[in-house]
Amino acid sequence: MDSRRRVPPLRVVRPAERAQASRERLAFNYGRPSVPSRQLVEAVLANEAEPTFATAAYAEPRDWGYVGLFAFTAVLLLRPQDQFPVLRPLHLAEVCALIGIGPMMLHRFARRLPVFRVTPETVGLIAFGLVMLATVPFSIWPGGALSEFTESYLKILVVFVLMMNTLTTPHRLERITWLIILCVGYIAARGVVDYARGVNMVENGRLAGAVSGIFGNPNDLAMNMVTFMPAAAIVAISRQQAAWRRLIAAGIVALMLATIVFTKSRGGVVGLTMMLASFIVLGGKVRRGFGVIAVACIVAATPFMPPAFWARMQSMFDEKTDRQQFTGSSEARRVVMMEGIATFVERPFTGVGAGQFKNYNPSGRKERWRETHNALIQAAAETGIFGLLTFSFLIFRAAVAAAATRRMLSAPRRARAPDPLAAVLMPRDRASLYNHTVAMTAGLIGWFVCSMFGSIAYNWTFYYVLALIVAAREMTHDRLVAAHLLGSPGKKPTFVPAAKFSRRVASGVA
Repeated sequence: MDSRRRVPPLRVVRPAERAQASRERLAFNYGRPSVPSRQLVEAVLANEAEPTFATAAYAEPRDWGYVGLFAFTAVLLLRPQDQFPVLRPLHLAEVCALIGIGPMMLHRFARRLPVFRVTPETVGLIAFGLVMLATVPFSIWPGGALSEFTESYLKILVVFVLMMNTLTTPHRLERITWLIILCVGYIAARGVVDYARGVNMVENGRLAGAVSGIFGNPNDLAMNMVTFMPAAAIVAISRQQAAWRRLIAAGIVALMLATIVFTKSRGGVVGLTMMLASFIVLGGKVRRGFGVIAVACIVAATPFMPPAFWARMQSMFDEKTDRQQFTGSSEARRVVMMEGIATFVERPFTGVGAGQFKNYNPSGRKERWRETHNALIQAAAETGIFGLLTFSFLIFRAAVAAAATRRMLSAPRRARAPDPLAAVLMPRDRASLYNHTVAMTAGLIGWFVCSMFGSIAYNWTFYYVLALIVAAREMTHDRLVAAHLLGSPGKKPTFVPAAKFSRRVASGVA
């Protein structure tokens, strides 16, 4: 069928006919026929409805935007400039981001579309950035605080917007997640090799990252392994994936686990424990018996942990032993957290400026030139109460978005209630979105626990997880809206927030 032909308005069809016609009628498709055709777009536009994120997906090519995002993600994680210094003057990450965001925005301007899609999470990110800017004049070092915003957070905001406007199909979401798995798996493999060779070791035998950036120190390296391990594990246990991909993912999971052990990161191990607990609970809905398999693997791996690992874990509960045998970082972390809270009490509205707590050394401070080692305290001490509230809002919205997506993708509670997604989403893509959301939920929990032991409020990891969660929610929500339109021809669409719409679907109202 020629996608350029105009078609008559959609007629009322029975549920059986609706499911059969879905592959032809509903297309936000790109590349392969796994998701809903341009007929829906034309029908909505014929009703004089404004173009939406769902209906504009076909009409607005985003090839360069997605290519730019793909390349940026690879450069961010692999950091080729660390291995080849000649690449440093080229600023590859910034170039890749411009390749993505520039053509996408120009195309939207030309078609008189909104500059980007606005979600509660996007508003929260912008608000957090505005708080960072508003506190610059009151910072102990305004230049440093402004640099933290322009050189770090502004890039995060741009890439988040790019992800919201390019991750429009399950296939794209699956590919970008697989890229992240491969990149983090490569870093894990490098770490295992480095540990065996005795290189990149710090603090009496702790493994540091093979590259700098978000993998630089042992705690950040462990945190990233904890965060993205569920994504690799979900591929390994998913029956929808090819055997070769499942085998590679299983190997990456083993490498990630070994890397966490070699970092001897106590915060990483606590985060790993909580992540595994949540993943076992949620993973049972992905594959029956997953919990038993996971527990068996953990028990089998326990005897292979080196004695130095257990010794460091035990020092978590004994500051005296930690001080005598290790670096005494447990006591130092407790002290610096209290100093961070004291700084927040002293400057509750402005903080000391984004990224400036380590430079704030008033008389009486014991742990000078150190970070807060807690993301929430970091946000509070550096950006004040408003920064703490907006950062907490983003974490809360990530959890809510993940829950809403799982609810929308689940079968209706009523036995005879219609399943609207059956007409607009192929079973494989539906399973892929659900599995993706389960993995990101467990990864978010692991990240949050690790964030209680690290100064990672402006770290890329959380914002990538947030974008991957929100993209899956928006994708599912748009297809539910499309199914609602298909079942109500001639009716102008009423777009409601994804969370409310998912509750309607779950109860059989929508």
